[in-house]
Amino acid sequence: MSFSDKSSTVPPVEFVKTAAPPPAFSDIAKTSNDLLNKDFYHTSAANLDIKSKAPNGVSFNVKGKSAHEGSTSGSIEAKYADPPTGRSLKPLQLSARLPSSPYGFDFKLYLMPGKAALLMFYERAGLSLTQTWTTANNLLTKLELDNNIAKGLKAEAISDFQPSSKDFAAKLNLYFKQPNFSGRAFFDLTKGPTANIDAVLGHEGFLVGAEAGYDVQKAGITRYAAAIGYSAPQYTAAITATNSLSVFAASYYHKVSSQVEAGAKATWDSKGSNNVGMEVASKYRIDPTSFAKGKINDRGIAALAYNVKLRPGVTVGLGVSLDTQNLNEAAHKVGTHFEFEG
Repeated sequence: MSFSDKSSTVPPVEFVKTAAPPPAFSDIAKTSNDLLNKDFYHTSAANLDIKSKAPNGVSFNVKGKSAHEGSTSGSIEAKYADPPTGRSLKPLQLSARLPSSPYGFDFKLYLMPGKAALLMFYERAGLSLTQTWTTANNLLTKLELDNNIAKGLKAEAISDFQPSSKDFAAKLNLYFKQPNFSGRAFFDLTKGPTANIDAVLGHEGFLVGAEAGYDVQKAGITRYAAAIGYSAPQYTAAITATNSLSVFAASYYHKVSSQVEAGAKATWDSKGSNNVGMEVASKYRIDPTSFAKGKINDRGIAALAYNVKLRPGVTVGLGVSLDTQNLNEAAHKVGTHFEFEG
């Protein structure tokens, strides 16, 4: 066995590509839903989003929203992330390295003339603490532990306190991801308690998922849903059955080119009318800093949006909604969005 510094003395390592975790249950139709709903600014008269980060790593986010009808709302958020920590040594005379543990333990074996050393390191995955204060006088606190308890497991503890009424709510959320599997569990500890659990299995682009809600006091299932989908680099398709299998939706997304995206969604409520709701949308990237979107539904409501990045950290969005069947009426909406990041 050689103890030289040359990399030729270290045997080659073969890396096995593992399958990526599938999306969460609510994200099976994410690409089409984002195309149909995201970055349309007519839903409120004005939106303001300011993001900044202090030198010590604390992130701040101030949001403001002016509705077409009603009062203005806003929130201020501060987030501190304790970054993962770990130590490493320069492998000058490394002859062997033992396999790493999936729980953050790392072992290194050093063999040198006349001595040997077995070193063990523990890498802390870190945590995040987020504090939010809203104009409704709600104090929200969220503590996140990602890959700390177990590999692939993320835990969130959330509290909501309203000083004026002394109301308090506590929630616990768990996210678990492994190759070909994604699962989530949401527990409301003060109401019920209730639990909402979903899981998704994926294999070579095919997705199948289910969701169920349970109320401890009622000792029964309160809701359930199912979904299937297929995801490819250029297109995705999904069929979902929500509201205890009473609302059915089929969605499709296609990335036509690097500039053009298109998608559609059909929805039918079996407990409502026999009509099927239809919505189609498209996105066109004008240049690397701007894009335009448009959509229209079966009721003749059309929406147009334009987004442009004026400079690094400054983004402006404009949106309009038109009732094409009643152009002479005052049913149209106009909205703006301003985003600053520094």
